[in-house]
Amino acid sequence: MKITIWAIGKTDEQYLMEGISKYLKRLIHYVKLDYQELKDVKPGKTPEDTLRSEAEVVAAKLKPDDILILMDEKGMSYDSVQFSAFIEKLQNQSSKNVIFLIGGAFGHHKILRDRANHLISLSKMTFSHQMVRLFLVEQLYRSYTIIKNEKYHNI
Repeated sequence: MKITIWAIGKTDEQYLMEGISKYLKRLIHYVKLDYQELKDVKPGKTPEDTLRSEAEVVAAKLKPDDILILMDEKGMSYDSVQFSAFIEKLQNQSSKNVIFLIGGAFGHHKILRDRANHLISLSKMTFSHQMVRLFLVEQLYRSYTIIKNEKYHNI
């Protein structure tokens, strides 16, 4: 299995870039991994126009057999152990490419919601789309340490 993380727009906060880099380096010991920050689209006249433009960029990159997981405030909530079980299940199903998509400031367009295999929420709270990047890579790392029964997560 390969995990791909796509994030709309650049991370512009140095502390977030450092944190993301730290966990990406740790994750490569567990899984094939690709992290991409997709170029921001030109803002539309309305948020809906912007969402549609972002969705078109993402949809053009997707392959039919990709598993698409949207990071979304309306998604399923997991604790860390449950999330690690979800990751392990994906691995056991021999999923080729699992894409975690972090949307822009307005979230995800219906086109992507309809295409998505799963929606995941990190919290009932709202976080900036830049912070979600760090939280996701840390939780992925935590998941693999749980799966491998390594010290990191205190159960």
